[in-house]
Formats: sequence, structure tokens, C-alpha cells
Amino acid sequence: MSDIYIGLMSGTSLDAMDAAAVHFPGKSPTLLAHHSTEWPNKLKQKIQQLCQPGHDEIRLLAEVDPAIAYVAAETVNALLNKAGLSADQIKAIGSHGQTIRHIPESGYTLQVGDPNILAEQTGITVIADFRRRDMAAGGQGAPLVPAFHRAVFTSETGHRVIVNIGGISNISILPAENGEQKPVTGFDTGPGNLLMDYWCQQQWGQPYDKDGFHAAREPHDPILLETMLSDPFFRLPAPKSTGRELFNPAWLNAMLEGFRGLSPSTIQATLCRLTARCIADAVQQHAPDTDEVFTCGGGANNNTLMAMLKEEMPGIKLGSTSELGVDPQWVEAIAFAWLARQNMLQLPGNLPAVTGASGLRLLGGCYYP
Repeated sequence: MSDIYIGLMSGTSLDAMDAAAVHFPGKSPTLLAHHSTEWPNKLKQKIQQLCQPGHDEIRLLAEVDPAIAYVAAETVNALLNKAGLSADQIKAIGSHGQTIRHIPESGYTLQVGDPNILAEQTGITVIADFRRRDMAAGGQGAPLVPAFHRAVFTSETGHRVIVNIGGISNISILPAENGEQKPVTGFDTGPGNLLMDYWCQQQWGQPYDKDGFHAAREPHDPILLETMLSDPFFRLPAPKSTGRELFNPAWLNAMLEGFRGLSPSTIQATLCRLTARCIADAVQQHAPDTDEVFTCGGGANNNTLMAMLKEEMPGIKLGSTSELGVDPQWVEAIAFAWLARQNMLQLPGNLPAVTGASGLRLLGGCYYP
């Protein structure tokens, strides 16, 4: 078992640094072990601060960049200990880093967490900075996981959509292999858990809405929902990507002007419905012949969100990637292990039809221990 890679992922939700040790014996990856490290509160606050324009950002970045790398190294070393693996058994670490700025309209994205420190602290080759090469080729630099979804989840006979619901939601449209040879496409559909998490923290002091409890207490407000859906992002053509730069507390507060009389649960229900609606609209518009939708990411555990998504997509089978043999909580971390493997094998990691890049590209820089 020599083909082992580690994937590291921390998304826009900022809930934890996730690490997955993955073996690639064939088409389907085998998850050997996983480990998560919650962000220290002070570091999490600094990361959130960096995600928005502010004072003396370079000094703050100088604190955050290495701090993230040390958390990443701690997570990898804990994973190795849990799995009974040594550093020399790992081919490479695929480190996504933490996105602090994503401005595709300016051709710019930045993920931090110094890969030099990560390589030094683990003794393992690190592949990092995956997104900027795609951007250099004219792409959005995101989403990158559809290439992994195509490799692992494509069906011979059915048209599938994989929906990743992290802080931001994105879809991968996977045409059946034995049908008309259409390209795999995908894009960010809009907010996933990010706004729901923020509102839950503000109103109830809870990190997230477990099982969609608060969202299930009241019906959503259709007028507020339409107000949110009026944002120009939802009308942009694909390829498109987004993040905290757009969907953030300031965006939500602006949307709530004139709706302050609504109960907190009604607003939470509306945010939940927003996530479901923008996913369903994207599927119906771009993949109307879809047979099956499989979800992954933290949102796959939100029962209320899944029920709303089912309502929004009647007649389409809805499940999670667990039915396809991959734990929905670990799909993204596994994807970055796969992207590291693509780099080490000198194979492309992007899909131009997804990102808008001018062609296939080898993604990521290599940092040796």
C-alpha cells in the first residue's frame, strides 16, 4: 500500500482543518483514516478579519499564514499517529490552504498556510497553491473538486449531479459515460452553510444549526427569499465562483433591511431555503435531464436542508455520496489528496469547462521536505 496521499481542507465555514489519509488502488479511493482540528478561537477570528478589507492587513497576514501552517502540521501528525502511518509512507500532502480572498473577476485568489512550514514540520512533500495556475490560464480557479467528482462518481448509465454544500455550495454535472459525450461542468451556486452558520451564532450562540432545528421551526418568508435571489450573482452565467467576499454578514444585514420584524427562526428558514433554491435552480437550468443528485459536505447532515432540497427537485433521486462509497463529510479532503496525486503523476487537475481556463493544467506547486 504505497500509493497513499493526505488531503488537507479548510473551507469557508471555518469549522475545522480536516485531514484524510487516502489510498488510491484504482478508480475509487479508500479512506484509511481522518482527523479534524478545530480552529483556536483567536486564530479563527483573525482569519475572519483577513477575509474582509481592513487596516494593516499585511501584518495580520504575517501572523496568520504561519499559524495556519502549524495547525495543518499538527493535524497531519495527529492523523499519522491515529492511522499508524509514518511520514515516509506518504507520497505527498495536498494542502488547499485557507482562502482569504477570492476575486475571480480580477483574476486573483489567495490561499494561505505556508507550505514550506508544513513540509518542514511533517517531513512530507507538500503540493499547495492549486488555484492560481488555473487562474493564470484564464479560469476562475474554482471549483476544483468537479475533476475529482468526474474521476470517482461518474455513472455509465445515469446523469448525475454532485452537490458539495460547505460554506459555499457548488455542483458538478456528470453526464452518463455511455451517452452523448458532453463535458463535465460545474460552478458555485451561492451560499451553502456560511450565512446559516453566521445567523445561528448571532441569534442562539450556537456554531451551526444542528440538523436544521431552527430552520424547521417556522416557514420561510417568500418575499425575503426573492429579495435575496435578486442578487446579480444568481443571474451570472457559468463558469462562476464566489466566497465570503460577497456572501457575508454585511450582505445579509443589507438584505434584512425592511424585514427586521421577522422572527429569527423565519430568517433561518429563509436562509436554508435560499441554499436549497439556488442549488435546485442551477440543476434545473443546467442539467434538466438529471437522474440522481448526491450531496456531500457539512450541509449533507442538515436534515431540514435536505428536505427542502427534495421539495425543490421533485422527481429526482436525492441521496448522499455515502451511497457511492465515499463519506460525504470527507469528500473535499479526499479530493485534495487526489489533486496532490495528479500533480505527482504530472496529470492535469482542472476541468476547463468548469473553471473557464483555456486548457488543462497541472495544478499546484511542490514543496519538498
